[in-house]
Amino acid sequence: MIQCSGITKSFTDKKVLSGISFDIPDGQIFGLLGPSGAGKTTLIKILTGQLSFDDGSAMILQRNVRHLSGEDRKKIGIMMDQFGVYERLSCYDNLKIYAEIYGVPKERIMETLKLVGLEDSAKKPASSLSKGMLVRLQLARVFMISPDVIFLDEPTTGLDPVTQKQIHRIIMDKKKHGCTIFLTTHNMEEAAKLCDTVALLNEGVIVDRGAPEEICRRFNHQKKIVLHLKTGEDVELPHSKESADKIRELMEKESIETIHSSEPTLETVFLELTGRKLEEED
Repeated sequence: MIQCSGITKSFTDKKVLSGISFDIPDGQIFGLLGPSGAGKTTLIKILTGQLSFDDGSAMILQRNVRHLSGEDRKKIGIMMDQFGVYERLSCYDNLKIYAEIYGVPKERIMETLKLVGLEDSAKKPASSLSKGMLVRLQLARVFMISPDVIFLDEPTTGLDPVTQKQIHRIIMDKKKHGCTIFLTTHNMEEAAKLCDTVALLNEGVIVDRGAPEEICRRFNHQKKIVLHLKTGEDVELPHSKESADKIRELMEKESIETIHSSEPTLETVFLELTGRKLEEED
């Protein structure tokens, strides 16, 4: 669905992207992880035809991104910052504008507001919405056109955990219906929950790529098992057959409350590779 090969982009004398390459199959959620300023938004603008690039090639919907037609763009949904929201208009009228532009039946407006939980706020001006509701309105604008590919740029930044979970459910529902989703985030927990594949981007370079759990296993240098006992004590054992007798003994005594392996998180993998945190601001 999306193919990148050797994408390079510079602004004046600063190289923002350097040799970016990856493929995203149909129906998958791809996560691009990196701190602010790593080049995530720049790459979205390139892949959606909003920004030119210096070298390499990029395809979306089997089309060269340099030559996307109007019909091609109708199959692509984009959510970036407050892109596409008119604060003085109601939620309904915000979507009505895009329904007219994209030729979407007006019945879809209320259907989509209901999908994102904004049906009771249809007449409210966008300026009166909370941040979480505003994100849902942006998602409604994207979903209303039933795109094949969706780009979500930091969709849950600054939202409370409850609203984040609501947004996650909506995103997963779109995946179930066959959408390919390109997600940028610096939230490693979000990426681990949602993404089939992630790429770790640092200073314009992809430093690693793969399924979240596979990356974490690959960087599991310690290979330990942590047993949390009912006494409150934590016992660390090497991840080896020699530990089997000790674990069996504790299980026979019903002493174990939880067992965890010691795989690192995406956050700690990124820190090991780059010396930077994913939440780090530039």
